[in-house]
Amino acid sequence: MKIWDLQIISTDENQVFVAVQEWYQMDTYNLYQSDPRGVRYSLVLEDVRSSRQAEESVVIDILEVRGVKGVFLANQKTNGKVVTLITYNKGRDWDHLRPPSTDMNGKPTNCEPPDCHLHLHLRWADNPYVSGTVHTKDTVPGLIMGAGNLGSQLVEYKEEMYITSDCGHTWRQVFEEEHHVLYLDHGGVIAAIKDTSIPLKILKFSVDEGLTWSTHNFTSTSVFVDGLLSEPGDETLVMTVFGHISFRSDWELVKVDFRPSFSRQCSEDDYGSWDLTDLKGDRCIMGQQRSFRKRKSTSWCIKGRSFTSALESRVCRCRESDFLCDYGFERSPSSESDANKCFANFWFNPLSPPDDCVLGQTYTSSLGYRKVVSNVCEGGVDPRQSPAQLQCPLTPPRGLQISIRGEAVAVRPGEDVLFTVRQEQGDVLTTKYQVDLGDGFKAVYVNLTLTEEPIRHRYESPGVYRVSVRAENVAGHDEAVLFIHVNSPLQALHLEVVPVVGINQEVNLTAVLLPLNPNLTVFYWWIGRSLQPLLSLENSVTTRFADTGDVRVTVQAACGNSVLQDSKVVRVLDQFQVVPLRFSKDLDAHNPNTPEWREDVGLVVTRLLSKETSVPEELLVTVVKPGLPTLADLHVLPPPPTPTRKRSLTSDKVSPVLPAGLAEGLAAQWSQGLITTKRPGRTVYAQMHNEKEQEMTSPVSHSQGVQSVIQGEEFIDDDLDSQTLGNARNHSGVVLSINSREMHSYLVS
Repeated sequence: MKIWDLQIISTDENQVFVAVQEWYQMDTYNLYQSDPRGVRYSLVLEDVRSSRQAEESVVIDILEVRGVKGVFLANQKTNGKVVTLITYNKGRDWDHLRPPSTDMNGKPTNCEPPDCHLHLHLRWADNPYVSGTVHTKDTVPGLIMGAGNLGSQLVEYKEEMYITSDCGHTWRQVFEEEHHVLYLDHGGVIAAIKDTSIPLKILKFSVDEGLTWSTHNFTSTSVFVDGLLSEPGDETLVMTVFGHISFRSDWELVKVDFRPSFSRQCSEDDYGSWDLTDLKGDRCIMGQQRSFRKRKSTSWCIKGRSFTSALESRVCRCRESDFLCDYGFERSPSSESDANKCFANFWFNPLSPPDDCVLGQTYTSSLGYRKVVSNVCEGGVDPRQSPAQLQCPLTPPRGLQISIRGEAVAVRPGEDVLFTVRQEQGDVLTTKYQVDLGDGFKAVYVNLTLTEEPIRHRYESPGVYRVSVRAENVAGHDEAVLFIHVNSPLQALHLEVVPVVGINQEVNLTAVLLPLNPNLTVFYWWIGRSLQPLLSLENSVTTRFADTGDVRVTVQAACGNSVLQDSKVVRVLDQFQVVPLRFSKDLDAHNPNTPEWREDVGLVVTRLLSKETSVPEELLVTVVKPGLPTLADLHVLPPPPTPTRKRSLTSDKVSPVLPAGLAEGLAAQWSQGLITTKRPGRTVYAQMHNEKEQEMTSPVSHSQGVQSVIQGEEFIDDDLDSQTLGNARNHSGVVLSINSREMHSYLVS
C-alpha cells in the first residue's frame, strides 16, 4: 500500500486511530484502527473527507464525541456526495444521523430516511476562543450542538444549528444560522452568539438543554464579537464576551453573570436520568448499559462543583456485535445472516506463524475475531473460543534488508558507515548471517537482527562497493544487496569547448573535473535554451549547432552530495579562418596540461598577435589544444559589417595585415623592454630578445622558464628568439619572444 499522508486521530485507551491517504485518494482519507499493541491496523471507514486549511495544514472530517467513550462522528465522501455518519462502538458499525421530524418552528421537515438525513459540518475553528461547527464537552455527556443541514448530502452554505441531549439518538433544530456556543455549569446553561461579521448586542441562552431559548442584551453598544471565555471550572456561570466596537478600537470585554438567575443549589429531587442507546435502540454499548444524570427542565438551580453526570452502569453479556474482525479478516457484506461473520482476506493466511514465533514454542491461530478495545462485556458469545494451538515451525528467513543509518548511500573516504540488518520473517535464533562489505571485509554473525547493533565500517578508497548479507538456516536462505558510493567532494570543474565553431560542425564538449571520480559522477549538459539536460556518465559529449549566433553551454557535475557547475559561450559562424600553430618541443616538458594554463597561453598569443598585426583583438581567438605535443589553432573571425579604420580580413586569408619589413621592426620594438598584459587575478609578461637565446628572468623562480617558438604548418629550424609560456595561476609570469619572420610566414599563407 502506497501512502501519501498519515494523520493521528486518537491515541485513547491503548488504541490508535489513524487516517491514511492512499495513492488513489485526492481529498479523502481511510480510517484505520489498531490492535491493543498498536502494531496491526484494520480498516474501519473509507473515504473520510479532508480539506486544506491555512499554512497547508490538513483537516480531516472526523470528531470524537467527548463525554461518552467510543462515539465518533465522521463525514464520508462517496461519488462526490458528503454524508455524516456516527458510530457508538469505536468504528465497528456506522449509521446516518436520524433527522428531526419538525423544524424549530414546529413545521414538518418531510425528511425521511433513506433519502434524507441530518448532516453536520465537522470543521475546527481557526479562532481558539470560539466553538467551531460542532461542540461537545467531557463534563456534559450526550450534549452535542452543531451546524449542518437536512437532505441527501451536506451542503456547504447551509449552517442551521441542531442539538441533541441524548448523544445523537434524537435531534432538534434550534437556530437557522451558525452560532458560537459555550457550555456553563456542566451544560446547565448553554450560551450562544451568532457567527456573523456584523456587530451584535444580543446573546441567546437556554437552561433546558436547548428546548427553549431566551435573549439577553449583554451590552448597550453593538460589538464585533471575537470570542467567548468562561471562568475556570466546569461549574462556573460567568462568561466574558470580548471584541471591538470598530476595527480601529481596542478590545472591549463584557462580563455576563448568570448566577442571579438561579436562587439555589440543586438537590437530588431536581435530577432525572437518561439512558444511552444507539440509533437502533440498543442499550448495551461497548459492553455495558450506562445511565446519566440530567437536571429536570423545570428546575432552575445550580449543579455546582460536586455534580457528576454518570449515574450507573451495568455490564452486558457478550454478543457477536462486541467483536471486530481481526487483522487479515473482513466482514462479509453478502447477507444479513453473515453480517457479523469474518472471513480471511485473499492475501492473508490465518495459519501462518507470527514474526516472533520461536522454534519449540506454540502460537494461537486467529479465528478472525477480536473484542473491541475498551469493550467490557463478559460471558455470553465469544467467537474467539477454542483457537487452534500450533507449533512454531522452523521458517526460512524472508524479507532480509540491509540499510545505512541516515539512509545515505554516498559517503566520503574515511567516514564511519553504520550498516543495519533487518528481517521481516523467519526464525532468527538458528540463522547465520554472512556479511560481505565489498572491500575485502567478510564476517559471520548470529542473532544479528535481534541485537539491533549496527555494523560499523570505514572505506578508505573511492569507488562503488557491493555490500551483501546472506541469511541462512536449514529451512532456507535469503539475500540482500546494497551498493554504496565512496567518493571525495568535487573540488573544481572546468568546461572546455572551442569558442568558435561553424554551422553543423561537430563540436566536442569536455568537462575537466578535479578530482576525477570515474563511474561515480553524473554530468548534466544544458545546450542553448533547453530546459531538459542531457545526462552522461562520460565527461565529454559531442553536438552540432544549426544556427549562427552565441550559444551558452552549461555543465553540472554531481558526485554524491557534491555538485559543481561551469558555463561557456560558443560563437557559431558560417565562415572564418583557422590557422594551425605549433610550439617548439621545449615547451612540452613544462606544459602542465591544465585548462587554466591553456587559456592563459591562448590569451597571451592573441593579444600579442593583435598588437603586432593591427588586427582587432576581438577578431582573433587562440585555442591551445589539450595534450602533447603543444598545439594551437588561431581562429581569424570575419570583421563586422560596419567599416572600421583597421584593415579587414578576407574570408580566405589575412595577407593585407602584415606589411613588409615587420620582422626587423618587431624585433627592434620588443627588444626594448618588458611588456605587461593583465587579466583578473593573473599577470602575464611578454619580452622578446634579439637573435640569441638568453636566460629567462622570473619574479619567482628562474627554473620556470621555457623556450619555444610559435611556428606555422612547416617547422622552421632557423635561429629563433626564446619564448616562455606559463600558467599564471601556477607560475608567476610568461616571457614570450616571437621571431617576426616566422609569424609573418604563417599569417599570410
